Amino acid sequence: MKRISPKREHTDVLIVGGGLSGIGAAVHLSKECPSKSYVILEARDRTGGTWDLFRYPGIRSDSDMFTLGYDFKPWEEAKAIADGPSILSYIRDTAREYNVEDKIRTNHKVTGAEWSSNEAQWIVTVERGVEGDVVEMSCDFLHFCSGYYDYDSGYLPEFPGFDRFKGQLIHPQHWPEDFDHAGKRVVVIGSGATAITLVPAMARAAEHVTMLQRSPSYIFTLPAKDPIADFLRRALPAKIAYSVVRAKNVFLAVATFQLSRRRPGFVKKVIRESVKRQLPDDFDVDKHFKPTYNPWDQRVCLVPDGDFFRSIRKHKASIVTDEIETFTETGIQLKSGETIEADAIVTATGLNLKFLGGAEVRIDGEVIELADRVSYNGSMLSGLPNAAYTVGYTNASWTLKADLVSKYVCRLINHMDEHDYKVCTPQPPDPSAKLEPIIDFSSGYVLRALDQLPKQGDKKPWRLHQNYPLDVLMFKRGSLTDGTMKFERVTPRAEQVSAAIAATG
Repeated sequence: MKRISPKREHTDVLIVGGGLSGIGAAVHLSKECPSKSYVILEARDRTGGTWDLFRYPGIRSDSDMFTLGYDFKPWEEAKAIADGPSILSYIRDTAREYNVEDKIRTNHKVTGAEWSSNEAQWIVTVERGVEGDVVEMSCDFLHFCSGYYDYDSGYLPEFPGFDRFKGQLIHPQHWPEDFDHAGKRVVVIGSGATAITLVPAMARAAEHVTMLQRSPSYIFTLPAKDPIADFLRRALPAKIAYSVVRAKNVFLAVATFQLSRRRPGFVKKVIRESVKRQLPDDFDVDKHFKPTYNPWDQRVCLVPDGDFFRSIRKHKASIVTDEIETFTETGIQLKSGETIEADAIVTATGLNLKFLGGAEVRIDGEVIELADRVSYNGSMLSGLPNAAYTVGYTNASWTLKADLVSKYVCRLINHMDEHDYKVCTPQPPDPSAKLEPIIDFSSGYVLRALDQLPKQGDKKPWRLHQNYPLDVLMFKRGSLTDGTMKFERVTPRAEQVSAAIAATG
């Protein structure tokens, strides 16, 4: 039986997650709420989140680093589309530079969080260390920065005959350190960002890499280096150049998304022509690169310097668009009758979502079903006091949203201090409000988890804009007293008891 420590440590703000979002949240908090104490709890034994977990060949960002980087720390390396190790170094350098490292506790997994109305605090249950001893911590404000997918396991469909294959089977989320693909025939199953990254990276050493996809994705080439950024960094101070390039890239991202929504046919044509120019003349572009959905109904995969297409032109990689009939001892048999022989198969088949890191949330002993809650301002949930969550954009850089949420949390905490409030709770929307999935995306990993996720409304403050300029106005300038957020000057129970004792002498 796991031992529960009798001592309960208290901190003003508890941040769950020691990755890109959590470390950014800590820096914003230390800058804007310097009097507040905080602790970061990280479930894994290392910081860095996604960028430490994933270690497959070629791992890189699918957003440019001028927007994936923090707004307070310029990205100074040459590549705008950066590799995973560089991003991980950037995150850890930030933690050191801003004195966040000492506040991070690794191997501390949050399994539950209960709001106590009597104490006006969150009581957080934590499994600590390799033995999994259970401790409790309390905080006045709880900020979940744990992303929205399951770090323990990726998604793996039930492939017929999966166990028959005699070669090596690998999921990118659990890449074996000792795997050597040199000279091997490799099949990568999938067509998303992970597969698009793996194919050219493995093709350099493999005998051949085949990307097996059931249906195509949109793929667009961008330069690995931003020439405008390079020029501005030579001409301007680093922070000014970074801000200008960041603003430029935000504008382009928003404009591209809006154009995709309003004129999808035009955007499809532009992407198709770009793909066609990078492939041999006899390549069947429509079979392998014509998705059934519109651009940005799912994320568009970015390819730095066209490396994916170059591996196809050099015959180091190929694409097969078909469905799997069954795995065999030596490869995969397709429904078309074709067989792909393989020494190793990589199942780049996606993620499993796990909101709030899978922690069980309670209010005064009652378990809260997150699927019954509605997102408020894209950062809190209806009926949950003093708690925020960070989930990045689906159509732009994750960190653009993470920075805004962190600043909003700081604004909210400072507002509560200024007015002597102890509790802030977004009130539920009107029962007649139209509710929709919180993530407006048709990707498989989203559709599989919709019944477990909170909802969003059809108008503010319940609507997620997925629009950075609009969110800047809301998070930085929007009213904190909008009639939906309820503020309370609650005296915690411990203070009530102390006051009663003092009054009776």
